Parts: sequence; structure tokens; C-alpha cells
Amino acid sequence: MKITLRKYFFLYLGLMLSAAPMAVDAAPQKTQKQASFKQHKNSGKLKKASYKAGKSKINARIRANNAIANADHYDGTTPLKLASTKALVINQLTGEVVYAKNTDAATPIASVTKLMTAMVMLDAHLSLDELLYIADEDVDYLKHTRSRLAVGTTLTRGELLQLALMASENRAASALSRHYPGGASAFVQDMNHKAQTLGMRATRFVDATGLDSGNVSTAEDLVKMVNAAYHYPEIRQVSTLPSQEITLYGRQTPLNFVNTNALVRNDKWEIGLSKTGFINEAGRCLVMQAEISGQPMIIVLLDSAGKMTRIGDANRVRKWIERNDAAPLGKHVSG
Repeated sequence: MKITLRKYFFLYLGLMLSAAPMAVDAAPQKTQKQASFKQHKNSGKLKKASYKAGKSKINARIRANNAIANADHYDGTTPLKLASTKALVINQLTGEVVYAKNTDAATPIASVTKLMTAMVMLDAHLSLDELLYIADEDVDYLKHTRSRLAVGTTLTRGELLQLALMASENRAASALSRHYPGGASAFVQDMNHKAQTLGMRATRFVDATGLDSGNVSTAEDLVKMVNAAYHYPEIRQVSTLPSQEITLYGRQTPLNFVNTNALVRNDKWEIGLSKTGFINEAGRCLVMQAEISGQPMIIVLLDSAGKMTRIGDANRVRKWIERNDAAPLGKHVSG
């Protein structure tokens, strides 16, 4: 009996010892499975987030494309409706309102700022032939936008004005303010003073480029600014150039700079002044003076979603005015 019990004891002990390594091996296998499950779960979350981001971009692109398509099909027979969040269209000659939407809402205006930059610079009667240079202070360290004007590039003040307005070159606008008597701070001070003299009560400028979202205005104020800027021949000329070739120092071949407003290359438009703008806080912006059906119009479109929405809105405005008589403009406003 004792022998039998001893055999069973050793048999049981052997089984226990052989099972122990299996349990030890099973523990890391379980941990690996848990880690693999967590990794798979996290991967799924990342894929879901990526999918949502991609879907958001696709939806924005679809909205922009729909805006273009709607503009193409719009014939001006129905009330005018625009996609831009803030907008104002007036007859420059009579002051009559064609369309109004959130006209007193202050909003960042991005590179539309450069119209004020141009006026302040021209008011100072500085030589347009004077050579100025791009410095490190002109580099955009706020939004990290790109520029074709390398540090050290030398251009005339007139060429910098042209690039600032036509191609919306931020370094060009910055250099204009930096080479102003008293420097950039004095320049911004005079920008705000100019705004006050024009009756732009809700407008504030903090830099000459518009990259800072602290540059804010309203559609009502911007109509005043566009109207004032239109009286500068230099601004009318350079802001409506389709493109311009400029030879930079050290380059044998000139660089071609293109107007940021594609409508200046459209034969259906007679544009007398133009400026676009974009930063995330401002959305897509477009201000213009254009002759439509023999009437001078000022168009202000702010905070549009999608690259082409502001273009679609501008085309809807033109078609509505062309379809309707000049006399009753403003009677069928929808906003």
C-alpha cells in the first residue's frame, strides 16, 4: 500500500513539474495576444480617424465642385444666393445693394490686407525704382507658407508691389512694410490710420501680409477699401495682370508669376481691381471691382469653403446682374 501511494505521489509530482513550463509559456502567449489585440484595436482607431479626415476632405471637394456646377447652371432667373459666409455686392456708381449677407460680421481677411498695404506704400510717394531686398524678417514663421523669393533677393519697390498684389507674395508685402520710413511698426500704424480715414470702423491691421488672423474687417468695410483702392492706377493695373515674368538676381531665365484670381484670365469678365486671400481662419476670400452689364460693381466674398466656391459665387453674381435690369438692382436680394 505504501509503495502504491509513493508511486502515485511521484507520478503526481512529475505531472505538476511538466505542466509548470507550459503555464509559464502560456503567460507570455496570452500577453502577446492581448498586445496584438490592443495594437489591432489602435490600428483600427487610426484607420477610422484617417477615414474620417479623408471623407471630410472629399466632402469639401464635392461641395466646391457642386458650387462650380451650380454656377454653370445658374441662369440668373431665380433669387441670387451665394455660398460665401459673408458677402456684399454693391453698385459702385449708385451705392445700391445687390446682395448682402452677414455684412457687419468681423472676420479675418487674409491677403485682402495687401490692398491696404499697397495704398499706404503708394501714399508715401516712395520711389518705385528703388532696389529693396528680402530679409530673414520677411520669412513666414507664423503659417510657414512658401515663397519663390529667397532671402537676399533684390527687386525694385514696384516689382515687389506687383508680386504682392498679383501673386499675393507674402515676402514682397513684408519687405514693402519693412523698408517703410519708421519700419514695419510705423507701416502698420499708418494702415490702421488709413482705415479710420476711410470710415472702416470695424477694421484692424496687425501686419502687412494678412498672414496674422488679427487682421480683421467686415464686408461693409471692405467695400470702402476696394472703392478707395480702385482710385490708384497702379493698383488697378498690377492687380489685374494675368501673369508676369520677372528675372530674379542670379537667375538666367525669368520666373513666371500668375495672378491668384483665375477670373482675370476669363474673357467673360471685365475686372478693374482684384485681390484674393486665404488662411484657415479666414477661409477663401475674393474682392473685386468689375464692370457687369455696363455697371461698375464691387464684389466682396469672404469665408468661402473650397478653392472654387468664391469663383462660383462671383459667376453667379455676374449672371444675376446680366439677367436683371440695372434699375431694379437690389430688389431681389437673398442672403
